[in-house]
Amino acid sequence: MTTRDEAMEAVSTLLSYLEKDYKREGLLSTPKRVVDSWDEIFSGYNENSGEILDATFNGEGYDGIVLLRDIEFHSTCEHHLQPFNGRAHVAYIPVDRIVGISKLSRIVDLHAKRLQNQERITKGIADDLESHLSPLGAAVIIEASHGCMRCRGVKKQNAVMTTSAMRGVFFDKQEARQELMQLIQSKPL
Repeated sequence: MTTRDEAMEAVSTLLSYLEKDYKREGLLSTPKRVVDSWDEIFSGYNENSGEILDATFNGEGYDGIVLLRDIEFHSTCEHHLQPFNGRAHVAYIPVDRIVGISKLSRIVDLHAKRLQNQERITKGIADDLESHLSPLGAAVIIEASHGCMRCRGVKKQNAVMTTSAMRGVFFDKQEARQELMQLIQSKPL
């Protein structure tokens, strides 16, 4: 594994590629600042979905859809190291156990705070819900704008990519999917 000092040296090398005077005052602390920011931006590598989702509560017979929508997230594209951001809608139908609402946003962050692609985030969240909660159904829908589409290549400023993963009754039953979509599209508070 690369050390922190080696990572800062690598950033210095990249700066020297971009900037002739890469040792000027404004850039002297940049390698440290970049590595510090990466520790935060990529903190998902240091988290475990089981530690987040295994703290459940008695569902007290609740068998409807549990949906947390419009969870904002920020991630980094593994192909160009460009940011992408958007919102996730995470739903499940409990059998016996429910999970605290903050856990749903934390599981989104766990997956987003890694080098990623949107499809993997979507699938990973759904996999974790299934694995740790064993629900009747799990659903994840993510909408995001990608920096690699906005500032380079095709330069499409308003393009939004949508991905979904439907499991259990959300995959098998059209009525469950329709109810979920109505809840997602309902007016915000």
